Amino acid sequence: MTQVVMYTTNCPKCRVLESKLKDRNIVFSKVTDVEEMRKLGYLSVPKLSVDGKVMDFTEAIQWVNNI
Repeated sequence: MTQVVMYTTNCPKCRVLESKLKDRNIVFSKVTDVEEMRKLGYLSVPKLSVDGKVMDFTEAIQWVNNI
């Protein structure tokens, strides 16, 4: 099973990505801990990790649209 993790601060782009994931019935977990994101080197959100491959907003939207 594919593991999908969304790193979010609930910003407008984060909400768009989350909505698209839900619309496609993609099961995902959310990380909202900013310190954890900083430790991973994420300077902007949203980030979407799919089986360890991390995508920025644009890549993530393309991935969701191609499901």
